[in-house]
Amino acid sequence: MSELRHQLEQLVFWDKLTDREKERVADYAVIRDYKKDSILHAMEGDCLGLVVVLEGSVRAYMMSEEGREITLYHIRKGEYDVLTASCIMYQVTFDTQMVLEEDSRILIVPTAVLAGLKQNNVHVRSCIYEILTQRFSDVMWTFQQIVFYGIDQRVAAYLLNHTEGSQAGDQTLIVHATHEQIAKEINTAREVVARIIKRFAEDSLVETGRGMVIIKDQAGLRGITEDFLLKEQ
Repeated sequence: MSELRHQLEQLVFWDKLTDREKERVADYAVIRDYKKDSILHAMEGDCLGLVVVLEGSVRAYMMSEEGREITLYHIRKGEYDVLTASCIMYQVTFDTQMVLEEDSRILIVPTAVLAGLKQNNVHVRSCIYEILTQRFSDVMWTFQQIVFYGIDQRVAAYLLNHTEGSQAGDQTLIVHATHEQIAKEINTAREVVARIIKRFAEDSLVETGRGMVIIKDQAGLRGITEDFLLKEQ
């Protein structure tokens, strides 16, 4: 069995397709490899279709007229997205851009095929709207942070949500991220992040290293977030 056929059979709606629909999807779906920092989807780009991340990670964001990026959500291994098919999603009234966060492998069901499935197969249509609902929930969570919470809370929450391992005891965790990366994720300026992390270090909550932040006091950071911004990654 080819890799493409195997991956198609993992689609959540595959068993709900007719034989003819399966044949059409198999004829036109593709698996593509992308390098880190490649653009998967741009505002003026092609309307891709349904994308499934097989390996790697994708960051979806919006760009302001001033060139400032607002990170909306991430698409990680095993996750789906249909905002790259916004040309057939009449409920979608804003443009997103998507960039590869690491070398990635992406399954794409083209828009022309997806449009037919959406129109003729209620199970696919239901799946599409479920994916849209999840993505809009992610977007609302992002804007809730921006509107209602302070920068210090957002930095603390980012650090707690992105720990990658422990060192020197259970209370010390490491976050591998630069100030620039954190700033993009929480939608602020790098200088602001640097200032906040410097204050956290002065308060003995963290220590800084090259390209990393070492958390020394999880309880202290959690107290800053008040748990409102902590989210399952």
